[in-house]
Amino acid sequence: MKLDAVALAVMNSRLGAIAEEMGVVLGQTGFSPNIKERRDYSCALFDARGELVAQAAHIPVHLGTTPLSVRAAIERLELAPGDIAAVNDPFAGGTHLPDLTLVAPIFVAGGKRPFAFAANRAHHADIGGMAPGSMALATEIYQEGFRLPPVKIVAGGEPARDVFELFLANTRVPEEREGDLRAQIAALGVGRDRLLALTDMMGYRFVTDAMAALKDYAERLMRATLARLRPGTYRAEDFLDDDGFGTGPIRLRVAIAVRGGRARVDFTGSAAQVRGSVNANYAVTLSATFYAMKCLAAEAVPPNEGLMRPIEVIAPPGTVVNATPPAAVAGGNVETSQRIVDVLFRALAKAAPDRIPAASSGSMSNLTIGGYDRFRARHFSYYETVAGGAGAAPGRPGESGIHTHMTNTLNTPIEALEAYYPMRITEYRIRRGSGGRGRARGGDGLIREIECLVESNVSLLTERRRLAPWGLRGGGHAKPGANFLVRKRQLVRIPAKTNFTAQAGDRIRIETPGGGGWGRANH
Repeated sequence: MKLDAVALAVMNSRLGAIAEEMGVVLGQTGFSPNIKERRDYSCALFDARGELVAQAAHIPVHLGTTPLSVRAAIERLELAPGDIAAVNDPFAGGTHLPDLTLVAPIFVAGGKRPFAFAANRAHHADIGGMAPGSMALATEIYQEGFRLPPVKIVAGGEPARDVFELFLANTRVPEEREGDLRAQIAALGVGRDRLLALTDMMGYRFVTDAMAALKDYAERLMRATLARLRPGTYRAEDFLDDDGFGTGPIRLRVAIAVRGGRARVDFTGSAAQVRGSVNANYAVTLSATFYAMKCLAAEAVPPNEGLMRPIEVIAPPGTVVNATPPAAVAGGNVETSQRIVDVLFRALAKAAPDRIPAASSGSMSNLTIGGYDRFRARHFSYYETVAGGAGAAPGRPGESGIHTHMTNTLNTPIEALEAYYPMRITEYRIRRGSGGRGRARGGDGLIREIECLVESNVSLLTERRRLAPWGLRGGGHAKPGANFLVRKRQLVRIPAKTNFTAQAGDRIRIETPGGGGWGRANH
């Protein structure tokens, strides 16, 4: 069946709207502030082969990796109507252990095999491990939390109690985990129902043909985008500050060969995997490449699997961009993914100088605080990524205090944080002057200072504290970030990656990096 341009546009919007509605349900029924307030989750639809066909405008690092988790579930499990698979294993398509992916098969009436899958991924604010929040300064994945290969968490429409209980036994805050998990399940039900309603209205054949046609369309647009670039090989390198255990700077290197509407993205020459948790698995590297190449397109490309067909990604196993077990990987997802985007953009700036911005803050500035809340008589685990500055682009300054690139979450509002956790916000403002100078100025970072009202375990997993976000075309570098402990009126700088115990009354102060400037300033 041949679909015209109008039919394709309509189906792209309809499938995307189903994924968006899944996200609304997940956010409104979630239990934890990380889900309800920060919206740290993503939703998408997949075809019978487990290939991405539509996604909500959620979190890039989730959405580019979820196809690998969906395919792992398809390959390892026999999924029947009413079943739901769960997986968080970073070496089975996951990102890091707190990100739990659920996958539900969708069958038409009388169908023997699923014709599609609904999936979502949500960051659970504690999934065990050596410290609250599961983002500790670890050296192997076994220290980071509960690792779940693809298993059925719902079978025939009924929760698999043994898997539920195993999952909840490995977190410090089981009430939160069960609430967020049930919200994920509810969202999948909405995705299934809406897609089946669409097939009833449009016809099964029409919907499946549209899924295939949309992937083909995305492929054509990406090939056209690549064909407009001057043929050649574009190289760049960038560095992570360190791994938290004395190794650093850590090189990321890429060579992007563009020719004939195709691209070969080769990360050969990147550093070997390290002791700390900044190792990215292959799924994260693939996801960052998916994101960067989509940004390159001048047109709105449907965000589906077809986009990556003209692009080959080479990431040597055992490196910081394709770590192998038992590497610690919590920071690979949240920090190294950002640096992969930086190095890709640095290379692509030579191929498309009118489209690529300077470096953004380059860090999700992860902060986790947990312990026992004596005021509410319960354990707690708070997780937050703190926004920074966006890099300036040709003719456009960078935004201040915004999440960029591989993250797309909100902040936890002060009122929600103080109502739910034994903490108090003592300062929250734009970090003026932290963006890079230039013809277009980079955006400024943030200052967020939190007072602990009870003794708490604190984990920091941050980057760009030594090596500043870079400018482009003569634009200035941004200011790097900084982390401090304020104790008895003394301001003490603390490492970018650390775990420590904070006393009641201590304040944790995060100053995030700005974005780089673009173009040489006129004065």
